[in-house]
Amino acid sequence: MDEFREGTMFEDRVEAGRRLGERLQEHKGQPVIVVALPRGGVVVGYEVARALEAPLDVLVARKLGAPGRPELGIGAIAPGGVRVLDQAAVTWLGITPEQLDEVTAREEVEMGRRIRSYRGDRPPLDVRGRTVILVDDGLATGGTARAAIASLRQRGAARIVLAVPVCAPESARAIAEEADEVVCLLTPEDFRAVGYWYQDFAQTTDDEVLALLNAETGRGQGEGARR
Repeated sequence: MDEFREGTMFEDRVEAGRRLGERLQEHKGQPVIVVALPRGGVVVGYEVARALEAPLDVLVARKLGAPGRPELGIGAIAPGGVRVLDQAAVTWLGITPEQLDEVTAREEVEMGRRIRSYRGDRPPLDVRGRTVILVDDGLATGGTARAAIASLRQRGAARIVLAVPVCAPESARAIAEEADEVVCLLTPEDFRAVGYWYQDFAQTTDDEVLALLNAETGRGQGEGARR
């Protein structure tokens, strides 16, 4: 992971994705698949995929928020029935199995909605035996990334590279045990929040995600049958 340099900040997700793509140039020309976590990660992932001339796909993972405190993450879910939990947080907050199931069911509904919205009738790209570069716009607790990694492993990915513009150092160290490689451009000790390291961190909309995924589909058709 690259060291934090005082004053370093990304202009926006597009610039962050371009810089991340430059850092990942060793993968250009290799049979890799870029998989992005929506919403903001799709903007970053689109630029990475362009830089590597690689196909782009989307994987919807959802944070599980504590009952009554949805901003406090206690885990995450991903396709394939994957659920990862921060067991220490669950125990400390005294969350019951019934409460966990209720939160999970609610997020599964939203996950399904987003999958249908983003993907339509397009099936996921086949990651079996492939190297996957998993991209998000930042790594805070790492819950959704952990769930996404587990989902990709379940689908048969041979190697997973987690690539993120900025990471909380402790989360990057922890998730390195689950990913095959972690690439973070910035790992500031005074992390604060993902958005702190972007000059423009406006919320990405569903329409923006769809526009990028549709543009990727057109790019792939134009490049032929590389997929």
